[in-house]
Amino acid sequence: MMSLYLGVDLGTQSVKVVVFDAETESIVARGQDEVLAPNSPRPGAAEQDPADWWQAFDNAMHAALQQPGVDATRIRALGVSGQQHGLVALDEHLQVLRPAKLWCDVEAVEEAQQVSEWVGRKVPAGFTAPKILWMVQHEPELFARLRYVTLPHDWLNLRLSGVLATDHGDASGTGLYDPTAGAYQLDAAARIHPDLPEMLLPLSAPSDTHGSLSAHWSKHFGLPEDLPISVGSGDNMMSALGAGASEEGTWVLSLGTSGTIFGHSDRAVLDPSGGVAPFRDALGGGLPLICTQNCTTVVEEARAASNHSHPELTAAAGQLTPTQRVPLFLPYLSGERTPDWPHAKGVLFGLSAGSLQPAVLYRAAIEGASLALAQGLNQLQALKLPVNRIRLVGGGARNPLWARILCDMIQQPLEILLEQESAALGAALQARWMASGLHPSEYHPPRQGELLQPDETWAQCYEDKLQAFTELGQQLFG
Repeated sequence: MMSLYLGVDLGTQSVKVVVFDAETESIVARGQDEVLAPNSPRPGAAEQDPADWWQAFDNAMHAALQQPGVDATRIRALGVSGQQHGLVALDEHLQVLRPAKLWCDVEAVEEAQQVSEWVGRKVPAGFTAPKILWMVQHEPELFARLRYVTLPHDWLNLRLSGVLATDHGDASGTGLYDPTAGAYQLDAAARIHPDLPEMLLPLSAPSDTHGSLSAHWSKHFGLPEDLPISVGSGDNMMSALGAGASEEGTWVLSLGTSGTIFGHSDRAVLDPSGGVAPFRDALGGGLPLICTQNCTTVVEEARAASNHSHPELTAAAGQLTPTQRVPLFLPYLSGERTPDWPHAKGVLFGLSAGSLQPAVLYRAAIEGASLALAQGLNQLQALKLPVNRIRLVGGGARNPLWARILCDMIQQPLEILLEQESAALGAALQARWMASGLHPSEYHPPRQGELLQPDETWAQCYEDKLQAFTELGQQLFG
């Protein structure tokens, strides 16, 4: 009997739903709906209304379930992936108190410095804990009504099941979690506010059942009654599952709204510099991660500056070489997380005649976003973490020029995965693990086309660019 599993990814730009067929190990249906862009009511703020998430989720679910060939009675479980770090503040009636402060919200810079002292390690402004302290200090009346601190995937799980809980992976991105001990740092939480430890959600193991779909939503979506829901996790944790990064040495490089590099580790990895995030994964191990604040958004900004499409600009920029009037683009349009420069700004350096032509600017944007990731990869390698293979995912991975530039820049082979929506797939794989006991490592993702091999011709050129990129950033913002 065919068993199907639902995977949901609640992102910053959209909500995606996939239907995964366990027998063929393939996605047989998809749904997607856009989310309103983050609002910025104050400098550095980035907020979304969770009600908009739910509307997009509702639309995406119906779109996936109504596709031909989807028999909803065969769906065995559901899993949820969500954007990390977001603060979804709930009152005693489980109602949202204010718009969610997102991962890219860097308003709490001063609060992040204070939290870092209390927890004993670097906590970026985009993590959840600084946002809570910001709320204590700037919205005391609202904070007085706060009873539960939830993350985006926690909130969606709550809406579906009525159960309040989280997982170790997403919790490790709050800034209030000790990745070595595998527990909250309640003393640090109490320094933010004495009541905060009681507001943190209980932690579930990766293969646990979070709860079951309520009767109301089962009827609404036409799904089986008491459909089990897995614990879920953050989008990077789930993306690692969907990309098959379940063993040390396999890394995922994701080109999304943010740029990330992450992979499984058998233990928590602590970086004294604070550049590598000490996350836990969705398998019970570690997930060392590099995150850059600006990725596909930078390339979209370059596209929007012209009247051309991405395919047109990709073709034109592909005719250029790295040495042909391509300026150095520091892509810090909304600050930067790695390095921790929340007040950094974007910079175009080395302009000459022709540098602002659409194709040149487009290539400079791709190179700039890629240089930031190459800088992060060097940090991972400095920690002596093995790099055996790198798998490329995310919306930007669909751009062949971007994949080629990255491959030549980091001088590493790149596997371009057939399934780019690895977070939603990972959520479905976790749901299958919970329901059937089949570990996510048993899934082996297909590779699209040939494995990209680096061209050594441009190795020195990109090495020089990376050095200039690093030095200029340090001079301006370091």
